[in-house]
Amino acid sequence: MKFTSTAASALCLSAAIAAPIAERQATVTDADILQYALTLEHLENTFYKMGISTMPESMFLDAGFTSAYYTNLKYIAHDEEQHVMLLTSALAAAGASPVAACTYNFPYTDPKSFVALASILEGVGTAAYLGGAGLISSKTYLGVAGSILVTEALHTSLQRFNLGEVAPANPYGTALGLNPVYTLAASFIVSCPSTNAALPVMAFPSLAATQGIPAAPGITFTFSAPTASVPSTFFVTWVSGLSTMSVAATMEGGMIMTTVAPIAMGQSYAFITNANVTTSITDSVVVAGPAVVEVTPPSPTFDISEE
Repeated sequence: MKFTSTAASALCLSAAIAAPIAERQATVTDADILQYALTLEHLENTFYKMGISTMPESMFLDAGFTSAYYTNLKYIAHDEEQHVMLLTSALAAAGASPVAACTYNFPYTDPKSFVALASILEGVGTAAYLGGAGLISSKTYLGVAGSILVTEALHTSLQRFNLGEVAPANPYGTALGLNPVYTLAASFIVSCPSTNAALPVMAFPSLAATQGIPAAPGITFTFSAPTASVPSTFFVTWVSGLSTMSVAATMEGGMIMTTVAPIAMGQSYAFITNANVTTSITDSVVVAGPAVVEVTPPSPTFDISEE
């Protein structure tokens, strides 16, 4: 099976802010991080339960998936429910009121588009835990977050493998900050309970890939950012694994033209930035994005003589 652009496009929809948002605090608390994580886990929990409840195993078999895959899908649904329960309990024990699930719109139409979207959601979830780890002060909470991260990464590999993609496409995991992750998640959120605690996040203007994927390093690639105020000089900054690279870009007929950075491998993230980023990307330079772009990794190389 080939990865299609359907699911990636879904993550680049105009992100109308549906959850309560607070101005970013100078210091994000552990409770904030737990509420943020619970918001993401609610989304995944609902996504898998909706898919399983509306599409029986026979539909997945007809689409070319196996019974073993469908069984694993049910295990993933179990995992996501457990994550929700654990984070809910942790927040209650800390004296906070856990956020409730929102109302969502997941634009899959069949098992193939469901699995493609699942792969992206799991990749973003893994990136969210990796990016949020450095903000957690409690070693206990950090250990729990690390445990969930491992499970999310296992989910990601399973989904990628069943799409015919290279499961370990990058030697390193990709970390995303709070706002980039929320920008992607917000495109699926229709509304949230008014009683939910405000999250210390904001969504950036959306960035959409306008051509099919997977992509390859060095090829010309186009994006659109219809709601963003793009400056006259700007870059497309790619984040993949431990690497970040800005690439020159131009605006032609309302389309953003650039090339895929050589550092991009597997599920990568593209931002429009107002500066050439040479280290980690920060919110202050982001104009729009991220967009999710699947990039075919190069053939593996290794020295067989080394022990």
